[in-house]
Amino acid sequence: MTILPNDIALLSDCQHEFPLAARPFRAIARRTGSTEQAVLESFRTQRAAGALSRIGAVWARGAGGAGALCAMRVPREDLERVAAIVNAEGGVNHNYEREHAWNLWYVITGTSSSQVREAALRIEDAAGLDCLFLPMVRAYRVDLGFDLLDAASHSRDAGADGTPVDEADRPLAALAERGLSLVERPFDLWAAELGTGTESVLATLDRWKSQGTLRRFGVVVRHHDLGYSANAMTVVQAPPSRADAIGAALAAQPGVTLAYQRITDARWPYNLYFMVHARVRGEAEERVAQALEAAGATPLPHETLFSLRRFKQTGGRYFSQQRDDCEVAS
Repeated sequence: MTILPNDIALLSDCQHEFPLAARPFRAIARRTGSTEQAVLESFRTQRAAGALSRIGAVWARGAGGAGALCAMRVPREDLERVAAIVNAEGGVNHNYEREHAWNLWYVITGTSSSQVREAALRIEDAAGLDCLFLPMVRAYRVDLGFDLLDAASHSRDAGADGTPVDEADRPLAALAERGLSLVERPFDLWAAELGTGTESVLATLDRWKSQGTLRRFGVVVRHHDLGYSANAMTVVQAPPSRADAIGAALAAQPGVTLAYQRITDARWPYNLYFMVHARVRGEAEERVAQALEAAGATPLPHETLFSLRRFKQTGGRYFSQQRDDCEVAS
């Protein structure tokens, strides 16, 4: 199914500019000179085509749980078996084959650091292989809300930690990360399920945005289905005294969609990571080189790992059960 340019523009705009209103699709229609039904039909078409994952919450780090990036060195002939073991763990939301001796990379999220560590150990035991366990130290940019009309631009939100969700608000948080129904008054459905009013739901979402609990509330796209298939994770071994400055500089570069610092391992000395997504490999390689140069990181030890296969790709789940959607943060 072909996604039309107007639909792409709508997806791009509504990643960050999705209205928290009782009739959000009517508000979008007024802003774009369209009609409420035309906007809804556009989103439904994009969802059917695979371009739209959901419309919902993207949490700031620390808003509701913990996570870690993990990797294993898997013999090629055993890769599918081990990938299936990784996928079976409910907390895993991303699982990629990458071009490296450490060839299977996956992200685990959960309600606590101990829960995430236990999940990683279960995978190790089931697979019979050691894994790198690499929790995040600091986020400089963790948000894939990038301009689909100009993929060289970078996302607008920094990676600051967010205020945690109150225990009483966790049921709404579960709904927010699952995403809205594509109907005229979607927040009414959440209010009915929670036994509260729509205004209360919208007020809480607005408060989460204001206090930084939500990095954003809006469209989450399936970037592979939109043609951004060159997925490059670059890792840098930066001196600890310079890591923050270099990480922040990388986050500011055009085309960089994710940038963060993680703990190191005796087998893996890299402490900085950044992601570039492009339509073709050469374009991604150029952006990686430009980002390294601009951040003063070119002379430092570094490697770029391109993804080969996606075994699993869903949004991180801190408040609800895992489901099949596509917020990228690997």
